[in-house]
Amino acid sequence: MTQSVKIPKDRVGVLIGKGGETKEALEKLTGVRITIDSEEGDVEMDHTHASDPAMALAVQDVVVAIGRGFSADKAMKLLDEDIFLEVMDIRDYVGKKPAHVVRMRARVIGTKGKTRRIFEELAGVYLSVQGNTVAIIGDLLQIDVAKRGLDMLLSGSEHAAVYKFLEGRRPEIRIDGMGFS
Repeated sequence: MTQSVKIPKDRVGVLIGKGGETKEALEKLTGVRITIDSEEGDVEMDHTHASDPAMALAVQDVVVAIGRGFSADKAMKLLDEDIFLEVMDIRDYVGKKPAHVVRMRARVIGTKGKTRRIFEELAGVYLSVQGNTVAIIGDLLQIDVAKRGLDMLLSGSEHAAVYKFLEGRRPEIRIDGMGFS
């Protein structure tokens, strides 16, 4: 069985990695064969030789995560069965006008990346803002908290209210699993 995913052409190099090391590591760890069309950004994954059927889905998530702007190291965390990817579309909140999407992207990133960094630290997730999307990597509880915080922010809540919400949820979140302390 094969699956196909399209990623931005400028992210193909990250998926391949220096000297092909990222693609090779992904194939070796999972048994999934990956074929990349670097001209179009088309990625085909052949699960026929996958050691575990769940790995096929995990590889697809890794490829999508890299396409959404995550580094290969952060995306590879999706091979852990307890770590997931969630992608939110900013246009669901502001419509299709590019100026509104740009404004909301700026709200999520914050001045010098402050808001994104606070989300990562308080919710214990990795966050990437690219194009029309905000992508989140974390465990189920971390993602739930981050999504609720992002929902508040994208719906117009003040940054301070969102930070307070995240701080209030912090005690119940396992932060150490993603490399934060």
